[in-house]
Amino acid sequence: MSESSPDSEPNWHEELTDEEYEILRERGTEARFSGEHVDRDDDGIYRCKGCGEVLFDSGTKYDSGCGWPSFYAAENDAVETREDPRHGMTRTEVVCANCEGHLGHVFDDGPEPTGKRFCINSVALDFEDEE
Repeated sequence: MSESSPDSEPNWHEELTDEEYEILRERGTEARFSGEHVDRDDDGIYRCKGCGEVLFDSGTKYDSGCGWPSFYAAENDAVETREDPRHGMTRTEVVCANCEGHLGHVFDDGPEPTGKRFCINSVALDFEDEE
């Protein structure tokens, strides 16, 4: 993807597929266990599908059983969190700090050392093999 910013909203439709747009820009979610990265265990990095920013390292990925790729930590300053009161509950939304694309949610039921479970949509991520 090319460099984008929240101010370039008209370009998002050109740069993203309909599904990517729905998740990254309209705060949607993919179906559980449907994403290409759920079971991925290759070494590498995960980038934001919207802007290419490095978000997660494969060393922090684990199988939480929730149906979405899960990580116990994000790269420093790569993501921001916001309160999300939608759907009759309050959750903590995770967005890309660079382009503000919706990635998923974070919960306090993950493993050590952080105790966090970043539950992220595969559609919001690009994977880059470590080589």
